[in-house]
Amino acid sequence: MPFALDIANELGNALSFAFGMLWEILWALILGFGLSAVVQAVVAKSEMRRLLPDDSARTIARATLLGPASSSCSYAAVALARSLFRRGANFTAAMAFQFASTNLVIELGIIMALILGWQFTLGEFLGGPLMIVLLALLFRLFLSQRLVEEAREHANRSARGRMEGHAEMDMSVQAKGSLWQRLRSPQGFTSTATYFVMDWASVWMDFFGGLLIAGALTAWVPNSFWQSLFFSSHHTFAKFWGPLIAPLVAILRFVCSIGNVPLAAVLWNGGISFGGVLSFIFADLIILPILDIYRRYYGWRMAGFLLATFYATMAAAGLIVEFLFQGLGLTRTQRSAKVEMANVHWNYTTVLNIIFLAIAAVLVWRFVRTGGLPMLRMMNKPLEAPAHGAHAHSP
Repeated sequence: MPFALDIANELGNALSFAFGMLWEILWALILGFGLSAVVQAVVAKSEMRRLLPDDSARTIARATLLGPASSSCSYAAVALARSLFRRGANFTAAMAFQFASTNLVIELGIIMALILGWQFTLGEFLGGPLMIVLLALLFRLFLSQRLVEEAREHANRSARGRMEGHAEMDMSVQAKGSLWQRLRSPQGFTSTATYFVMDWASVWMDFFGGLLIAGALTAWVPNSFWQSLFFSSHHTFAKFWGPLIAPLVAILRFVCSIGNVPLAAVLWNGGISFGGVLSFIFADLIILPILDIYRRYYGWRMAGFLLATFYATMAAAGLIVEFLFQGLGLTRTQRSAKVEMANVHWNYTTVLNIIFLAIAAVLVWRFVRTGGLPMLRMMNKPLEAPAHGAHAHSP
């Protein structure tokens, strides 16, 4: 009986940590997904395809800027990159877009600032473009045209990954008028609401899974384990070791996108280096389920090439940002990431949560009222053509 009580108590602590972290960042999540939905509502996927014809510096820069205009869901980003590639986009540009769409999105930066601190957000938004530059250089040096053509042949087959329908969906408002006029229109309201709900539906398993795992690690794994794994007592060596080991740790998890941030907070409190945290978050595109999707999309050889090059860029970017920030005196040293027990008080966090939950309710109401539920069921189904304009005409 005492053993059962201990298990129940530890489980309660894990759930309490998960809820506490969720309550602290809920308003920021809704804000981030809302801003992302607004951007997606006015940026057409067809335009993205047209703007990524080669691997020139201009095209790679364009892919980097277009990436944040898509969903932050890693599965949707991978599916959309494949869609862009199948429809004529350059492979290197499509991969750069994929990196940008998971590492440079608004909601990720907001959550990192709240949980980890603004230094990590700055490191993320400097490290993301750096990774893309490094990736483009590696592709130019080692990616053969033969391997690209082999990958294109695989991509044109019927292999499916997760979030295919969400990746193909294009509900951006293309009517004439300013961006503000388009967003204020009934079509703009519907499009924003649809992207908001779809993005939440695409990441909720990963995000809440990340919270639960973070809670479990906080409750059950002592900091001494992490300190040993990351050699935190060997200060100089740890700065090199953290960015190298972090992507390997990341491969073994199943969550991706913003679900990584709570896990990164546990690792930071446990002793991993600043660059190691960044490399861990960068590595959401090489988790095991996504590596399997690469295999099905592009074949074994390209999947192996992507794993090797992605790992190298993620580890290198973490190392470079680590020492750059050290030289500038920007590295965060306080290991006080927010990993809190459930504790709801009447304060500014509660007020903001109530306000943004009301906004979310309005967007969900609009989504349901305009017939979005059937579309939601299609998210994991591949579409032969983009659903441009579908459902956006509803008043």
